[in-house]
Formats: sequence, C-alpha cells, structure tokens
Amino acid sequence: MPVICNFIKGRRYNITRIDFEDITRDEFVEMKLDKHYTVPRLVALYDHDNPRGPDTDFYLSLAAEINPHRIIDVGCGTGTLTCELALEGRYVIGVDPSAEMLDVARRKPGGDRVQWLRGDAAALGEMEADLAIMTGNVAQVFLDDIEWAATLRHLYLTLRPGGCLAFESRNPNAREWEQWGREDTFGRIDTEFGRMKRWMEVVKAEKGRVHFVKHNVFEETGEDVPVRSKLRFRSKSELVSALEAGGFSIERVYGDWNRGPFTKSSRVMVFVAYRNSTAK
Repeated sequence: MPVICNFIKGRRYNITRIDFEDITRDEFVEMKLDKHYTVPRLVALYDHDNPRGPDTDFYLSLAAEINPHRIIDVGCGTGTLTCELALEGRYVIGVDPSAEMLDVARRKPGGDRVQWLRGDAAALGEMEADLAIMTGNVAQVFLDDIEWAATLRHLYLTLRPGGCLAFESRNPNAREWEQWGREDTFGRIDTEFGRMKRWMEVVKAEKGRVHFVKHNVFEETGEDVPVRSKLRFRSKSELVSALEAGGFSIERVYGDWNRGPFTKSSRVMVFVAYRNSTAK
C-alpha cells in the first residue's frame, strides 16, 4: 500500500523539490514516506507481505471487460499488478513516489513494457486514460479531505470522459484495526537478511484515523526497525460524496473481490466509477 506524495501547495510539510526520473513535465513535491517504502531491507519484504491474490484477479478481470488502451496504476508499488496489465496493445503507466519500490518494479518480468513514473496522480496530467486504478488500499493514505479531493481531481483530468476509476478501501464498520495488535499479528519469517520477528501495535484510533506501528526485528542483531503509519478509514457515504463531487458516477460498490454485494459487515469496499463529461 504505497503512500502517495502531497501536491497541495501551502501545506506545512517538510518537503523538497526534485526532478522526475522518467519525465520532465513538472516538478514534484516529495513528502517523507513510511520506512517500508524506502528502507531497502523492508522494501524487499513488500511482495512477501502483499502477494498476488484475489484483488489482483479482480482488477485484471475489470480491465479485460473494459478493454482499455491506456491504463494508469496510481501507487503501483513494486508493480506486480502493473506488469500483468501490460499486455500487447496496451499503454500502461505505473506511478509511485518511492524510488526504491519502482526499482523493484522495473526488474520484474514485463517491467520493460510499463512506463514507470516517480510521483503521484498530479504527475500524470491530461492523458485521456481509459482506466485508472488505486490498489492496496492506497485511497486510505490521504488523511486530509483536501488531499483526497485533489487526488480525485487529478484522476478526473487524467481519464477521458467515460473513463473508469477503480479502487478499494477498508470498511470502517468492520473495525479491522482491532485485529492489529501483537497477539493477532506476531510472526517469524526467514528473509535474505536473516530470521525476523514482526508484529503490529495500534497507537490510537479516533475520528476515522488509525495510527499504528509495525515492528521489524532482525533476530541476529536484535535491531528493531519500527514503521509508524497512519490510515484514514472513510465510510461508504463519505467516499460516494467525494467521488460525486469530483465528477464521477458510481457504477458499483462491491463488498468482496468476488463482486458480492456490499453490506455493513463487509471488510472491503470496492468502487467502480466512471468520469462524467463535466465535473461539478
């Protein structure tokens, strides 16, 4: 679940300006990312923690139905899905703010068929894309409603009229963070860096925001590399309102990766929306 950079000018973040690696259209304002997207030892574990699964099959199936020529994967991470989307006849762009994640993505089979961009949705501009996706609960990294609205605006501009936007977000009614304690998440794994023990702890959950820490202890040295993160849990109605205000019509909200109906107890909300001809 890659964290996306903040492009809202005037916000009080510790930021620096750098050039794009693969394009020169704009400057991009870089925001500090969580360690699991920048520390090489943790980046190497990303695919272990986020293996190919039913979510991958959902987005591949959706793309097959839409038959898009141009696809945008925002927050593409290490590019597992992005590379699979890059079939012959498609132009696929994977965008992510983490240079370390993109380095992994480029080396994957099919990585040479994708254009990789370092940045976020604001890097794309008006591209007349047929399909834009945000996977891995990327939508939850936008803690502020202004950030979220700005991202939807960039996606609106990137898509052609009638273009499809698909993404998922955890359902706050399921209260998944209550299973993010040490007792439920503790485990040991063997890695190229030696044996590790790992677990999560929730620091605070209030006003739709969950603050948590993921511990990564390298047993040989005892070193702990804690990763502190925050996620926003928006309700279905909040996401619907934001999409409609951003110029999108919602076709479906699924409650699982098998396209089952959304219910209050669903763990995930999977949105499929289409860009209107004009924004509100």
